[in-house]
Order: sequence, then C-alpha cells, then structure tokens
Amino acid sequence: MSAIKNAEKVIPLNRLRPLAGGTPPVPWAGVPRPRTRVLAVTSGKGGVGKTNIVANLGYAMSRSGQRVLLLDADFGLGNLDILLGMAPKFNLSHVIAGEKRMEEIIVDGPGNVRILPASSGIQELTHLTRDQKIDVLTQLDRVLGDVDVFLIDSAAGISANVLDFSVTAHEIFVVVTPEPTSITDAYALMKVLSLKYTGRHCKLMVNMVASELEGREIHRQLNLVAEKFLGITVEYFGSIPYDERLTTCVKRQKVMAEFFPETETSRCLRQLARKMAALTITQYPQDGATFFWDHILQNGMSSSMRS
Repeated sequence: MSAIKNAEKVIPLNRLRPLAGGTPPVPWAGVPRPRTRVLAVTSGKGGVGKTNIVANLGYAMSRSGQRVLLLDADFGLGNLDILLGMAPKFNLSHVIAGEKRMEEIIVDGPGNVRILPASSGIQELTHLTRDQKIDVLTQLDRVLGDVDVFLIDSAAGISANVLDFSVTAHEIFVVVTPEPTSITDAYALMKVLSLKYTGRHCKLMVNMVASELEGREIHRQLNLVAEKFLGITVEYFGSIPYDERLTTCVKRQKVMAEFFPETETSRCLRQLARKMAALTITQYPQDGATFFWDHILQNGMSSSMRS
C-alpha cells in the first residue's frame, strides 16, 4: 500500500480537449469493416514482461483460429520481432519516412500470428509529430480489413507518444508485477489515463506471481486506491505465475506457449488468450467510419497530437 500512496505525488495533467482545427475527412468512409477487437497492453515501467505476454497471447489466439496482428508500438526501442526470432527487413521507421506502406512491412510470426515490427535505436521516432501520428493511424486502419484481434504492445511509461496509441484501443490491459516500483508506476499510469485521457476503466494483469492469491491482493490494493483517488475501476483480468524457464525461452527466441506448452504458465496464458478473444466489444465505428479515425473524431487528440 505504501508504494501506491507514494504514487499520489504524480502531478495531475490537463484533461483531453476536442480536436482543434476542424474535422478532417474520414478516409475510406463507407467501406464495410469487420468487428476487429483492438486491444492495448501497456505498463507503467519496463521489465514487467509485457512484450512476452503480448507475444504469448498473440500466439495462443492465432493457434485457436483467430486472425491476429501484433503492433510493436515501442517505436524507438522495439524488440517484439527479436523476441520471436525474426529479422524483418523493414519496420515502422520506413512507413513513417514514407518509404513503405504499412501493409508492406507486415511479417509472419510463429503460429500464423502477423507482426508490424518497430524500429530500434532511432530516437526521433519517440517524438512523433501530430501529422506523423495521424498518418500512422490512417495506415493502421488500412490493414485491419482481415484482422480479428489487433494487439498493441505499447511501450512502457506515461509519455504522450506511448499513450496516444494505447488509448485508441477498445480495452487497455495494464501489466504489473509484485514489485513496489511496478505497482507505483502502474498507479501513475492509471492516473494519467484518468486525468489526461479521461479513461475510466482498465484491466489488470499481474505477472510473475507466486500464487493467484498474490495477484488478487495486488489488484485489490490498486483498485481500492484508484477508486478512491481517481474515480476509475480496475478490473482483475488474471495472473501469470513466475517461471524461470522463461529465460530459456527468451534466449532461444521462442514463446513460452510454444516451447513449454504444458507448464502452468502456458496454461494460464492460453486461458487469458481465450478470455481476451471472447471479450464483448460494443463500441464500433458507426456509418462505415474506420476504427482509428472514428476514435480521433469522437474523442479528439491529446495536446501532443495537436502540436
């Protein structure tokens, strides 16, 4: 609890304001769209196993018959492709530079999951301009035509470049571990979502737990403080047990669900994947609007996207 109370020192941010400069035209209006689930997995700090969780969830959903596309949204330090043992020739940096279209950089991963790889070591991509972000969202809309689940592996932290993409999702999943720093940073992330992006709901996944009881206790603490000080609801989505074999998987560039499919951790991940794929989504674009443009027009942009 002390770790969460310390997080109250986070400075409140301004609330989201409407999109300035009028309403831009919606591209591809009237084109029939599938009911793609857009889900974002994020965390307050790095080192909590977020990317591993995304890779395993994507793999499990794809193996169950879902058409899954993963976006590595850590634009400057992407490593989802490395984790999966892939070496794509092109990535999001080529899209942002105008050298490639979004659909041209998609690569096939294990279990038929598809990947939109990010770049690594390009600092400029961590500070995208408003026009660059709009272009990325516009091109993302184009690749959702045959996708059942679009899973965003967000970068860790609370920068606008990170959250502007996370908040476009139908659901946001916050990953936390039992460490006090992770709990504190998770609360800080929730605070920014509630104040700057007017988010009132998120789902919690507790990673590296010793037991299910430990995961539920961390959720109880976070939800208690979030409801009291932020007025938001934190839903417990599930826990993932600590497994030292994960290190072996990382070294061999394999997902746990593929390399050690019968472990308790893999079973938990498959259960979470089924639960995630079965989520009921009701907020779909109306009148043929595309998903990301519908979000921009309905909810506006953050201050960083307007600059």
